[in-house]
Amino acid sequence: MKRMKVCLAAALLCCALPLVAQEAPATASFDPALAKRLGADEHGMRRYVLVVLKTGSKRVPEGEQRKAMFAGHFANMERLSKEGKLALAGPFLDDPAGWRGLFVFAVADVEEAKRLVATDPVIVQGEMVAEYHPWYSSAAVMQVPQVHERLAVPAKP
Repeated sequence: MKRMKVCLAAALLCCALPLVAQEAPATASFDPALAKRLGADEHGMRRYVLVVLKTGSKRVPEGEQRKAMFAGHFANMERLSKEGKLALAGPFLDDPAGWRGLFVFAVADVEEAKRLVATDPVIVQGEMVAEYHPWYSSAAVMQVPQVHERLAVPAKP
């Protein structure tokens, strides 16, 4: 069941890639500068680590501590995205098996992903635990954060 969910998430990500890729003419050709910038190999692919966040053993009670923990969680994701390490993140919706969220890290190995996840307050507080899966997919995933910025309505001050 776990592998099936990870495979399903990966398949959904791959299906969504054409939607987030910048429009190119039908006669588009190889762009070596873009491939280099996105870390693509000769197949247009690169290594990632999928991280499934699951409910941990220490639920932080409602209140200021919980608010601060999640504010730190979102700030940490923003920092990692700006550093080019976090390519994609998002919550699972209403999952009774305890699956809370997914990170896609643009790193080559699980050990580096573990170091990055260890900086997240939801992990530090025990609210969530992480499961790691090496993944090989299109380097176009790296463009999701830039495209997302163009889709989200800016927050009001």
